[in-house]
Amino acid sequence: MNTEVVPPPSADEIRLAAEELSRVRAEVARVIVGQKYMVERMLSALLADGHLLVEGVPGLAKTTAIKALAGAIHGSFSRVQFTPDLLPADVVGTQVYNPREMVFSTRKGPIFANIVLADEINRAPAKVQSALLEAMQERQVTLADETHALPSPFLVLATQNPIEQEGTYPLPEAQVDRFTMKLLVRYPSAEEERVILERAALPPGKPSPVLSPARLVELQALCRRVTVKPVLQGYIVSLVQATRAPGSISAKLARFVQFGASPRATIALSAVAKAVALADGRDFATPDDVKEIAPDVLRHRVLLTYEAEAEGVDADGVIREILASVRTP
Repeated sequence: MNTEVVPPPSADEIRLAAEELSRVRAEVARVIVGQKYMVERMLSALLADGHLLVEGVPGLAKTTAIKALAGAIHGSFSRVQFTPDLLPADVVGTQVYNPREMVFSTRKGPIFANIVLADEINRAPAKVQSALLEAMQERQVTLADETHALPSPFLVLATQNPIEQEGTYPLPEAQVDRFTMKLLVRYPSAEEERVILERAALPPGKPSPVLSPARLVELQALCRRVTVKPVLQGYIVSLVQATRAPGSISAKLARFVQFGASPRATIALSAVAKAVALADGRDFATPDDVKEIAPDVLRHRVLLTYEAEAEGVDADGVIREILASVRTP
């Protein structure tokens, strides 16, 4: 059992990290207008070494935002357009036979990048979606009998369209659970859309690299050292436990929740709360950090009953009731 005590970050480490992360946000903001929520969560997912599932209608700058983030951290970027005829080998790669030399060689797929955009992931069948499972969890890909490590840092950002269901497939629960957060991206405000219109006549902006992938890996290690006090750990566990025992909140909630969040949600709440704290220039997470990111961490992990759907209750409504009912430390 590892009993080594990890020292908390120093004030200088926190200050430098916050400054660097602020520069990353500024570079992304030079390229896209608005979408502050999405950019903040993408950065939090990177710091927490996690993955994102983004739901939003087309044209909300999802692809532009993630390409800008990859440019700001000087990381490699690849985009995979998921379609019904896509094969697992099109994502992870395959072994190719060379008849002249009578040997197999490895052809790596687009998954081998620091930031991978899986566009419209629910348009591909389950066998293709499942090809991402090992990559997302183990940070490696097995081709034939060889295992290949993926680059570090590694972030999968998958998008899905909530309004177009023709030709789509539901994501397996095992894969959904591997996404650290699920974001719901909204339309820009009227003022933001006016600025978008003005920028449309200008040459597209390009972010300058202000952070290296190696430095981002160091920031991920620093993020893990951010303090989550035992009382806050207890609060996180209570929130997740409440999704599994909704009857402890109310009889009505018990009728709406079929399955609660897994232990991955507990880990993700702590990890993302640390990332929010680090980006805010703090060496400790607070209950407000947990409340801020709880809907994004939990909404895709709380499976509702048909009765909830019939009454127009969504996962966000259930999570709001849980947050209001569980005592805040």
